[in-house]
Amino acid sequence: MIQGVLDLFHGRRKRRSGQEGDTRKIAATLAALVAATTIADRDGLDAPQLEERLGSRVERESVTGLDGLEFKHGIALYDELKYPADYSHLEYLNPNAPKGGTLVLPTGTNFDTFAPIAERGTGAPGRRFQNDSLIIRSGDELSAFYGRIADGIAITEDRMTVVFRIHPRARWRDGVPITSSDIAFSVESLRSQIAGRLYYRVIDSVERIDDRHVALHLNEPLQLPTLMSFVYLPIMPKHYWRDKDPTASTLTPPLTSGPYFVSEFRQGRFVVYQRNPDYWGRDIPINKGRYNFDTIRFEVYRDASVTREAFRKGLIDIWDESDARYWHSGFDIPALRRGWISKIRRNSGLEVGIREGIVLNNRRERFKDRRIRQALTLAVDFEWQNRTLHYGYHKRAHSYWPDTILAARGLPSADELTLLDPYRDRLPNELFEKPFSFPEVKNEEDHRALMERARELLREAGWRIEDGVLKNSAGEIFDMEFLARSPIEARTLLPYFQRLEQLGIRARMALASGDSEWINRLRGFGYDAALLSMRIQMPPVIGLTGRFHSDSAMVPTSANRSGISNPVVDFLIEKAISATALPQMIAACRALDRVLLWEYYQIPLYAVARRTTVHWGKFGRPDYEPKYQPAYPDGWWYDTAKAARIVGFGVSR
Repeated sequence: MIQGVLDLFHGRRKRRSGQEGDTRKIAATLAALVAATTIADRDGLDAPQLEERLGSRVERESVTGLDGLEFKHGIALYDELKYPADYSHLEYLNPNAPKGGTLVLPTGTNFDTFAPIAERGTGAPGRRFQNDSLIIRSGDELSAFYGRIADGIAITEDRMTVVFRIHPRARWRDGVPITSSDIAFSVESLRSQIAGRLYYRVIDSVERIDDRHVALHLNEPLQLPTLMSFVYLPIMPKHYWRDKDPTASTLTPPLTSGPYFVSEFRQGRFVVYQRNPDYWGRDIPINKGRYNFDTIRFEVYRDASVTREAFRKGLIDIWDESDARYWHSGFDIPALRRGWISKIRRNSGLEVGIREGIVLNNRRERFKDRRIRQALTLAVDFEWQNRTLHYGYHKRAHSYWPDTILAARGLPSADELTLLDPYRDRLPNELFEKPFSFPEVKNEEDHRALMERARELLREAGWRIEDGVLKNSAGEIFDMEFLARSPIEARTLLPYFQRLEQLGIRARMALASGDSEWINRLRGFGYDAALLSMRIQMPPVIGLTGRFHSDSAMVPTSANRSGISNPVVDFLIEKAISATALPQMIAACRALDRVLLWEYYQIPLYAVARRTTVHWGKFGRPDYEPKYQPAYPDGWWYDTAKAARIVGFGVSR
């Protein structure tokens, strides 16, 4: 048994950094080995059974010493922290914002559970208002994180362990202190789920050093995606969940530690969050100017038309309008002319990339030919669609992360060529010879030229038009089924179908009957193409593997809807993720951008742009809106003087 457990741990050690001679880590492994051996001997488990029991992790006893660790108030991987240890508040928040009033927001989430890590069901909207996180991301820095529950963060020299020091005032709403046991319990609970093990697979083990210190031991050096994942790690009270299952669906709001708590709800109709005046973190610097509304209410609306009408009547306060038709003229009502409502554009924050694009299923044999993918791309007349259907509001995405420092520009730089040169024989020559951009259709002549080039590419790929129908040498007809889930998507696709018909391609729409069919078709790869959002967080490293890496190509639940599987892409993703300096990440992401674009795996359409928002004019907002993560609606506040001007609409809550 001992040898079997030794083999098990030896395998884990090889997956770590490869550095030997670290006395602390060896001691930690031996301590865990003793614990694991005890379990194995007690329960009669062999090594494979023990592996299954442990779920590829072992919770360690305290072996990490605090001596020599340098705790800081925040961490930034690529730059220095903007805010010093004695900062009073974030520049993009108003520390003097008044408290009070009610904010009513719409949601399409038909919730049926309050379980924090439910395996089934749909969680309630606004859950983040009742929860705290270990760290929080800075909105005006690219890769900076500051403590929240944790008032100190330390990283070992080899970057294989992160130690969090819990704020001495951190409390659950029942007054019980938040301790390292809660953090360990939360991590272990998450990692008991398949999704949790995948998302937090980088965590090798959790160690409770003492009540205020907890160590997360990693199986690879700390990288930005891991830090970003810590922001979304739900921290749960062990004493509350000790005799309950946090994965089981429940309509009992659980004990939390955040600035709000659930005060009222009706399943599938609304949920109300009440500000907790005794919230432990109300005065810590990261929160100064946040959480100003006494009440935040989410009303469930399943139809956008009904939601717009509710906004016009003053039943909801804010609406993000995604349809250009309604943004253009749908709110030209007396309240707008009187100045009672406002139309604004807000920064999208961390969300960058492609708002909408056509995903080609590269698992299908015909789409494995780059010439076919390029021909399908040339058939898109973006300018006509934007002008005719969207009033010219949209901008073409010429990059997978447009309008950022990571977007490919010009020819490859020297740093990019260092990454790309070893793979020249696997990449299109054009990648090295000219900048990428989608052709712009200015007139009918441009359109005809692009369509002729598309026909030429299809002929080179072995497809010819016979009697108006595109066929290959075997007589197979080139047809395409586009998966869609709403008539709005159909409206975008139908003009494209007309151009495909000019190429002899028979295109048809498969409109999903509901969310279940839509999800099942995506997970079963049951489509030739689909219209999807390709948004991604900035910087995109946390989402690259799930969207573009070979490892995710055949995973039904991944975001790799195109089934991209390319060793060059895999290499560049790994370089971007492992970058420890900003220039390294920029070079890897720009090189990756070029490869994805020149391979034509997907057809990007609209770039993510500033959000188009309408709101009733009874709120105050900070003067400065940060680029990466605006504090919305956290940093807004109720303005009684503005609200008093609005009469007759029942909106002076």
